[in-house]
Amino acid sequence: MGAGREVAISLDGVRDKNVMQLKKLNTALFPVRYNDKYYSDAIAAAEFTKLAYFSDICVGAIACRLEKAENGAIRVYIMTLGVLAPYRGLGIGTKLLNHVLDLCPKRNILDIYLHVQTNNEDGINFYKKFGFEITDTIENYYANISPPDCYVLTKVIAQPQQKK
Repeated sequence: MGAGREVAISLDGVRDKNVMQLKKLNTALFPVRYNDKYYSDAIAAAEFTKLAYFSDICVGAIACRLEKAENGAIRVYIMTLGVLAPYRGLGIGTKLLNHVLDLCPKRNILDIYLHVQTNNEDGINFYKKFGFEITDTIENYYANISPPDCYVLTKVIAQPQQKK
């Protein structure tokens, strides 16, 4: 990229009318087929699920699910985060993840987590740059891909200090 050249990356919400974009990206990016519940959870997560556009071309997405923890707190689960190979290294994944991380303290979300295949070193290193830590290993998490094991990566969200 030439110095001073601004890359046009924009984010858009996922809705019924554009969910096919997310389906097409997932088919291209992941060795897993996602069911209808995945897509309804992604849409229900509203602003936590975004498509990324590079010069008006849909090239990536983050899809989250909001979950209720035992203590009643809401936590965010990143179901998928991916960028098409030719567009990696342009800050698109960073922009998608930062969007979700910036929302968390505003929504009083205490932690965010995801599963990453144990051999996905690029993915693991990407999340570690944002303060995620490996908090668990689950054997045989994936049914039809090898290796079947995954790490759970978790990030605790710092809450804004309450004024007394």
